[in-house]
Amino acid sequence: MISFTSAQLNAWIAAFIFPLIRILAFVAAAPVFNNAAVPRRVRLILGLALAAAIVPTVPPLPPMEPASGIGLAILAQQILIGLSLAFVMRLIFAGITMAGELMSFQMGLGFATLYDPQNTAQTGVVAEVVTLCATLVFLALNGHLLMIAGLADSFRTIPIATPSVTAGLWLNLAEAGTQIFRIGLLLSLPVVIALIITNLALSILSRAAPQLNLMAVGFPVTLTIGLGILALSLPYMVEPLTRLFDEGFRLTLTVLAPIKR
Repeated sequence: MISFTSAQLNAWIAAFIFPLIRILAFVAAAPVFNNAAVPRRVRLILGLALAAAIVPTVPPLPPMEPASGIGLAILAQQILIGLSLAFVMRLIFAGITMAGELMSFQMGLGFATLYDPQNTAQTGVVAEVVTLCATLVFLALNGHLLMIAGLADSFRTIPIATPSVTAGLWLNLAEAGTQIFRIGLLLSLPVVIALIITNLALSILSRAAPQLNLMAVGFPVTLTIGLGILALSLPYMVEPLTRLFDEGFRLTLTVLAPIKR
């Protein structure tokens, strides 16, 4: 008859539950994986499949009871680590969405919004196009596989039951939030500069010909020029997007540095 002790049972439960919680938190917050179009059941199955593949590679855990105070604290820490792993890449996509919003406002399309299932909010149509193109580039670069690889590697660099999270993690997360504005300005700069020059030309034209109806002429002109510059600049966005995604992966390591051994 096969028998086992409560200590062995607790060790088996902890060896699977703690990695699973980190993985589920990552899947729930990571770009592409957390899309509202993906059913929750599919995300749960994906998390269980990743846990089944990653758990055998996780370093051995010290003996502990999962339901004890220490076990619950480690459980909360795994949720925080999983969310932090996905948070930085979400900042990159938030910056890309912001770039599309800046383009929309400059073109005069700030009123044209659609429901974005990725951000679960109303976003401009131009932001939808830019975010969709960035997502396709991200998938073409196997960014989703790189995120999974980083998640699997996190169990080696940040083992379970590491020292408690310090204030440095929150400081790094706050500093990473500044990347949204930098990315938004960087990607929208060609369209914004072109439309600023267009508005300056229209203002000079309105002063030279006061009888010209600027409201009737200005909107079609700015819209046409804005969409034209956006169409011309989209093929050239692949390289800066590649650098941004690569920077996002490196920034993830910087953000999580305070909780490494």
